Amino acid sequence: MMRSRFDQQLTLLNSSLIEMGAMIERAITQATKALMEQDAALAREVMQSDPVIDEKEREIEAQCMRLLLSQHPVARDLRQVSAALKMITDMERIGDQAADISELCAFLADQTYIHRQDHIPQMAKATIKMVTDSIDAYVRKDLSLANEVIQYDDVVDDLFVQVKRDLTALVHENADNGEQAFDLMQIAKYYERIGDHATNIAEWVTYSITGKHVWE
Repeated sequence: MMRSRFDQQLTLLNSSLIEMGAMIERAITQATKALMEQDAALAREVMQSDPVIDEKEREIEAQCMRLLLSQHPVARDLRQVSAALKMITDMERIGDQAADISELCAFLADQTYIHRQDHIPQMAKATIKMVTDSIDAYVRKDLSLANEVIQYDDVVDDLFVQVKRDLTALVHENADNGEQAFDLMQIAKYYERIGDHATNIAEWVTYSITGKHVWE
């Protein structure tokens, strides 16, 4: 009976994590659309969604604490709930970074871009894949998928290097490009950090399955 109740609550926890994952995926997607279309209203919408993501984090945290305090989980279950607690911290920070990107997008909305936005949207697409796959790996207890996410971070890092190279060249060509180049570089850096947080999530998934930290 206790096991059945625990499994039901764990299913609810997984559903909540999937829901929070969908929220942050939408935030990244909408922030990127705001960047590409220079849509200040959409950027503000993403910023306004950040408190909702924060509230979801608190809700999941409460679910985890109820599981820990009332169900007395055994070792593997304890790892799974503990991993969820760690994951939502990274997920909340991803929401923060989507809001930070949107704030810069709103500022850039009335400017003419100094170059085509190619690599930054590619970064966004890659980070969305990482976030989605890391949460799927947790729910499905899929160690292979978690490892794929960790390896995929190299794709985001390589794209960030390319963005940095492109923007540095533009500043060398014309110093007047400097201010916008700095803002675009910051946007790219936020995407790079989102990739890092998705990697953290995947590493906690690995811990929940194996009992070992990736960095050990």
